[in-house]
Amino acid sequence: MPQPLSVVVITFNEAENIERCIQSVAGIADEVLVVDSFSADNTPELARSLGARVLQRPWPGYALQREWAAQEAVHDWVLALDADEYLSPELRSSILSIKSSPQADAYSFNRLNRIGQYWVRHGGWYPDRKLRLFDRRKVRFLDAGGHDTVQPVTGATQQWLPGDLLHHANADIHSRLAQVNKLGTDSALYMFQNGKRSSWWKLLLKPPFRFVKEYILRRGFLDGFYGLVIAASSAQYVFWREFKIMEMQRKEKYWQVFQNNNLNN
Repeated sequence: MPQPLSVVVITFNEAENIERCIQSVAGIADEVLVVDSFSADNTPELARSLGARVLQRPWPGYALQREWAAQEAVHDWVLALDADEYLSPELRSSILSIKSSPQADAYSFNRLNRIGQYWVRHGGWYPDRKLRLFDRRKVRFLDAGGHDTVQPVTGATQQWLPGDLLHHANADIHSRLAQVNKLGTDSALYMFQNGKRSSWWKLLLKPPFRFVKEYILRRGFLDGFYGLVIAASSAQYVFWREFKIMEMQRKEKYWQVFQNNNLNN
């Protein structure tokens, strides 16, 4: 008997993407659940018109929202998507092939990212493996500083599926740089709160190492103009992340000095 599957999608102002996402899982999903963070556009109405069940909930962060969505699904087997993601034909076929008899508790697959009209097939953006198909009883949801990750629990099994999850990552360089700034802030805060600290040598060495890794070692140069854009912006992300951690350290130090002076007085 085929394993029933819930597709859960988390959204906020995704009217331009939600239809493509939901249509890509037609014939695979036994339920589509959209958890919306009170969009200002007509995302919820579009999702309902496409047959999705829609719940609305304030945004608590990626990991908490995705976990809540998975727990609200009707079925234990869940495919978790963002609205700007959709299935390639090959990935659809792979998921259909394992629905009748899953051989693992969780499945990962490659994500193919697009900037503008260009699909990035090298460097830091590919294969960009994601674990998004799982038995919700066998995974946990972890915050990753501006993102989230799904991780199998101890003893759970995991396999890889062929086929790409297609992702419209950035509309242009401007949106990429805005994303880099936001991710740098979120990641710096997450790392700082978890005890990570930066230094001048990290600030000076990590960004060029990231560029060389993505552009040379992982062959980002094969993606031409956008390969250079991605590698350079990734190095910029690391640079600003380390700078922001250092700023937090300075503020923490000054606050401690201020408190000590008050105690001494």
